[in-house]
Amino acid sequence: MKHYLYLIKDILLNALFPLTCPACEMENQSFEKGFCPDCFKKINFIKEPLCNICGAPFNYETNSLMVCEKCIKNRPYFDKARAVFLYDNFSKQMILNFKHGDATYNAKFFAKIMFNSYKKLIKDCDVIIPVPLHKARLLKRKYNQAGLISKHLAKLSNKVFLPLALNRKKNTLSQGHFDENERLKNIENAFEIKNNKDIIDKNIALIDDVFTTGATVNECAKILIENGAKSVFVITLAKTKFNQNQPIKIEDYEDDYC
Repeated sequence: MKHYLYLIKDILLNALFPLTCPACEMENQSFEKGFCPDCFKKINFIKEPLCNICGAPFNYETNSLMVCEKCIKNRPYFDKARAVFLYDNFSKQMILNFKHGDATYNAKFFAKIMFNSYKKLIKDCDVIIPVPLHKARLLKRKYNQAGLISKHLAKLSNKVFLPLALNRKKNTLSQGHFDENERLKNIENAFEIKNNKDIIDKNIALIDDVFTTGATVNECAKILIENGAKSVFVITLAKTKFNQNQPIKIEDYEDDYC
């Protein structure tokens, strides 16, 4: 009976508020498909081969134990990072509309596509934590896009949602106009954990909208690990693609990972 009530609720909501494609906003009655057929063809979904750690896609076939040179030289604090699709000219507008254009109704779909893409990774986690905004930016924007996605993702996966586990104590400048070294300096010591009891010995899914250089999520992962987290897995909606270095076998650098 409960199932039918939910079904009736969905039908009524779809009638009052027709579902739209998150990219072009064309009405789309099938939430399962999400994107309209035309936009679906334009989305560059990230597929293997990719770096086993940061998830950066390689341009040619490798095995699953390959990592990029960047991760070898500077091992991240997170265990793995994965994204659903590339952050390119097409997906950029869709994400900016969600992030700055009040298209918060797309959060549920974004959570669903992230969940479907990385079910196993999420299943292995205990808690879900969003990358936080500083209170000044949150007041201006009125919502944290990573928090909205995380909330829906927690419901889908039946995981504990900890929206306040991380606090952004430093009102950093926007990372968008900085190079990689400037990003690292800008984000350094920007986060804190006021109470670590909920993360000690926990496997954490850290959620954000876009993975660019990884400076922000890595700083978050650092604070989480230093405060007792067992592991941190980063899952984002999109990831930028830079010119990747040559993939390297993990076993060739075993000492760097011990």
